[in-house]
Amino acid sequence: MPQQAQPPGTHAGLFVNPAAARRAEFEAVCGAQFGSLRLADGADAALEVLRKAQGPIDLLVIDLDRFDPELDHAGLAALVAARAGAPTFVLCPFANARWLAALMACGPVEYAIAPLPDDALRETIAARLRAGFTAVASLTPREREQQDLQVLRAQVREAIGDGEEFDAMAGRLCRALCGWPGVAHAALFHLQPGGDLRLQAQAGERGLNLARLLGRGERLLQSPLRHAFPGLLAAAANTVALFDAPEKSGEPLLAEALREHGIGMVLGLPIPSDGPGTPRGSLCLSFRAARSFSRLELDGLAEVADLAAGGLRMAELNRESEEMLARVTQLSTVDALTSVANRRHGEALLETEIKRARRYSVPLALIAFDIDRFRMVNDRYGHPVGDMVLRTVAEVAQKLVRASDVLVRSGGEEFQVIAPHTSAIDGLKMAEKLRTAIEATGMPGVDQVTISLGVAQLGEQESADSLTVRANAALARAKRAGRNCVELAML
Repeated sequence: MPQQAQPPGTHAGLFVNPAAARRAEFEAVCGAQFGSLRLADGADAALEVLRKAQGPIDLLVIDLDRFDPELDHAGLAALVAARAGAPTFVLCPFANARWLAALMACGPVEYAIAPLPDDALRETIAARLRAGFTAVASLTPREREQQDLQVLRAQVREAIGDGEEFDAMAGRLCRALCGWPGVAHAALFHLQPGGDLRLQAQAGERGLNLARLLGRGERLLQSPLRHAFPGLLAAAANTVALFDAPEKSGEPLLAEALREHGIGMVLGLPIPSDGPGTPRGSLCLSFRAARSFSRLELDGLAEVADLAAGGLRMAELNRESEEMLARVTQLSTVDALTSVANRRHGEALLETEIKRARRYSVPLALIAFDIDRFRMVNDRYGHPVGDMVLRTVAEVAQKLVRASDVLVRSGGEEFQVIAPHTSAIDGLKMAEKLRTAIEATGMPGVDQVTISLGVAQLGEQESADSLTVRANAALARAKRAGRNCVELAML
């Protein structure tokens, strides 16, 4: 049935928008139509207003302008759901109309497409206050349960998405769970590869931090509360764990801490694994007050845990794919023996630095060097010793070059240093530091090794190939000059 009409100016309203100017504008245009009008800058603040309100809020107005569809949807969806069917009116910018269907899945919503002139906005709000909403008050308890569970499932599916960005997905999932009526806090515990439990994410009651309450956020299967706290017990024993009074945990300090945060009941749901055995973790829902669950609600919660399992599985697969891609990228760009850039990657980086040097009119130097008489090292001491010499030379050079420089292994015993913002004179100084440092370094299995170096500064119209040829020519002159010295390339 329609809501009972109220005289103008006696309604209680709540307007939500992150911009102070928008809130002030709405109050100036429509404030007179309410007996009391509260203003909130976001979903969390609005939920706090609803929680502390002495009487019903007759009309919730959400102005979507300045909200981010990706970042703010979960919070606003929870706000609509928290109204338990009471009127919600959305002012929706035309470019954000995709939000409407998602918000309508969370409860009865009517909308107007913004922007609206002041007169039109005033009349629209007046019409909403006169008409109210229909049908919701006539829902049976079972219909109410079905609607709440439908909203919860929709929010969980949206939070999981494609399982990308593991930590972000876990956070979205917890915020979605907080949208179920009565839930003050939600947490996700995840079983780590090492076999222990971690508090992956939590949301809801701001003062309630389960890591602090449980004494730790890692290695939770070793916690002395693992048999007392439902979230831990669900993951440890693969069972649904519930206490409808904190005192039933048998841990007075835990019960006292939960009561201080207004928690009257805690439910732990195991997140199933792909097969029998240890679950992937658990979902933990903390409620403001004790309540009884129906069979329909318990089945719905089991489905939510299954959805969470699917999301975690996708997130883990995505993370493994990213790690594999990073490994492949490393193999394709890093020299396996010396762990510096390989030749192909070095050529690409040199091209990039040449473009940057030309764009900003800054100097660029290229230093080419190789190890003197390296073939004799291999022939006399063996290739294992030669490999050790290569690694040591690369380590010493890497410590000397600047963070902006790039050390490249360009051949067997040949290296390059790409030195941005470096003139020929500065390049000579850097090359001399490299020469003296290598000469002074003791090499495993070898008395001493030296290097010869060539330095070239990028010419005005010079290509990467030409710069490399000139640096190598200078290196060759250093070899002919007796080795263990530095030569400057000429244009």
